[in-house]
Amino acid sequence: MINSSFIECFLPEGLLTHFEVISILELGDISTKKMIFEIHLNEKNHLPSDIDSSEYESKGFLPSSRIQDFPIRGKAVYLVLRRRRWRNKLTRQEISNTYFHVAEGSRLTQELSDFLKGTGRDPRRYDK
Repeated sequence: MINSSFIECFLPEGLLTHFEVISILELGDISTKKMIFEIHLNEKNHLPSDIDSSEYESKGFLPSSRIQDFPIRGKAVYLVLRRRRWRNKLTRQEISNTYFHVAEGSRLTQELSDFLKGTGRDPRRYDK
């Protein structure tokens, strides 16, 4: 069991409002030969607020996205986010929620990107 109130201290603000932690892994990064934390999160099953839930059905998840966040105890942190998708029962049109936790044009959390910009570093350099 993962204590979400504790892990929330280390995640971008508001992330656990929309996502739940599935697993936390400590892994070795082959390219840097250092240990990293990889936190896997699945979007909660909540349709966008302006959508009638009786017209849509859950159809699983979109491909996951891996974004970098602030390091913890000297180890890189990557968030692996899986967003849900829903399909309209009549039109078959698929929709998903949009979140602003990822900085545009990068693979960084918005908070980490803002921090790097404040230090004069180019966040696009970290887009890997």
